[in-house]
Amino acid sequence: MRLLLTGGSVFCGGGFHPLEIAVSEGRIVSVSPRLPRDGASVVELNHGLVVPGFVDVHVHLREPGFSYKETVASGTAAAAAGGYTALCAMPNLNPVPDGLPHLRAELDAIERDAAVHVYPYGAVTRGEKGESLSDMAALAPYVPGFSDDGRGVQSAAMMRRAMALAKKLDRPIVAHCEDESLLTPGWCVHDGAFARRHGLPGNDPASEWRQVERDIRLVRETGCRYHVCHISTKESVALIRAAKAEGLPVTCETGPHYLCLCDEDLEDDGRFRMNPPIRSTADRDALVEGLLDGTVDCIATDHAPHAAEEKAKGLRGSLNGVVGLECAFPVLYTELVKTGKVPLEVILNALCVNPRKIFRLPGGQIAEGQPADLTVLDLDHAGIVDPAGFRSLGRATPFAGRRVDAAVSMTLVDGAIVFPEGVEPSPHGVIGIVRGCDRPKGGTP
Repeated sequence: MRLLLTGGSVFCGGGFHPLEIAVSEGRIVSVSPRLPRDGASVVELNHGLVVPGFVDVHVHLREPGFSYKETVASGTAAAAAGGYTALCAMPNLNPVPDGLPHLRAELDAIERDAAVHVYPYGAVTRGEKGESLSDMAALAPYVPGFSDDGRGVQSAAMMRRAMALAKKLDRPIVAHCEDESLLTPGWCVHDGAFARRHGLPGNDPASEWRQVERDIRLVRETGCRYHVCHISTKESVALIRAAKAEGLPVTCETGPHYLCLCDEDLEDDGRFRMNPPIRSTADRDALVEGLLDGTVDCIATDHAPHAAEEKAKGLRGSLNGVVGLECAFPVLYTELVKTGKVPLEVILNALCVNPRKIFRLPGGQIAEGQPADLTVLDLDHAGIVDPAGFRSLGRATPFAGRRVDAAVSMTLVDGAIVFPEGVEPSPHGVIGIVRGCDRPKGGTP
C-alpha cells in the first residue's frame, strides 16, 4: 500500500520545505511539491513538520533480566510515542551481552517485541566488571559499538586494550566516564550549592572529566573511534572541543536534563536522581554552548526506568536513573527553541542526523530510496508532561508537571504507523492528524 503524507513541511537540506512524501514497502519512493493521489492512502498532516525519525543512542530497555522495570515492548512503545524510530540499547542486563550466547537473549526479545529499530551495544568487559575483555570480535557484526555503561572502565590498561581491539573491528567505544576513586561515598547530587545547602554528599565533577581526559589520551594512542556518554560538566565540553580541534575521532552526547536544568532546580524527589547528576548553571550553559558550536553531537535521553518503589526514597535513597523518551522533544523545543537559545535545526541534527552518522545507522535523510522512518511534529500544541500517561513502565522524570508547547503527532517505522497505535490506513482512505498526540481519525473520503 502506498502512503502519501501531505499538508506539512519537510526537513531536508537543512531547512523546511512544503513537500509531499510518498511511501511504499518501507521506503520513501518520492518527495515532491505535488504527488499523485491514485491508489494512495492520504495522511493529512495539518501543517505538521516531517523530520527523519529521532535516534536515541543511550537507552536502557532492561530486558533480559530486569523486566519489572521495563521491557522491549514497553520501552519501544514509549520510543514510538516520543518520535524515536531507532534506539541503541545499553548492555547492563542479565545476562550481560558480553558474548554471542548472551547477546542472543536480547536479540530474541528485540525481534519478538520491538516497535522501532533497536541496535544493542555489546559490553566492553565480561559482566561489565572491568577485569577481562568481552568477546568483542564475535559481537562486532551485531552491535553498533561497545559500552560498559553504568560503570566506567577503571583500568587505563584495560581501556587501552579495548580501544586497540575496537579499532581493528571498526567499532566505537561508548564510554560511561566515571573515576570511582574520586567519588564521595553515598553521593546523591552534584557537589555544588544545593548539596552544601542541604547537607547532602556531592558528586565531584572531576569524577567525570578526569576519565574523559584519560580516554582522550588513549584515543590519541590507538586511533579508536570514541563516543562519550551523557557528559554533564563544562570541563568535559572543553576537553572534547579540544580533541575535535586536534582531529581525534571523538564524539559525545548529553541529555535533555543537563541542557535544561541545573542543581538549583532540584527537589528531594527520586525523579531528580541520576548519574551523572544535574550540575551547576555554568555546566548547563557550557553544554548549550557546546551544542551550538558542534562539540556536543547528540542529545540522548539515557532513558533508565526503575520500579516506583525504587524511585520513592528521595534523593538519598532512590536508585539512579530517569525516563525521557516520551517527553524529550517537547521539553527541548519548549526550553531551548522557543526561548531562542538553540535553533530548531540544531536540535534536529542532534536527534536525527548526527546519531546516524556517528553509529553508521541507516536513514537520516528524507529522500527517494531512504528508509521510511519518519516523525511528524506539532509545534503549536500546549500540554503538560504527565508521567501517568507514559507507555514506559518507568514514571520518574524531572520534567513531570512542566508545561510544553510541542508534541509528536505521528511516528512511522519502515513506512508503518507505530504511533498513534492502532491506525490502519485503508486504500484510498484519509487519515487526518488533528492535534499533537490526539489519535488520528481513519476513514474514507
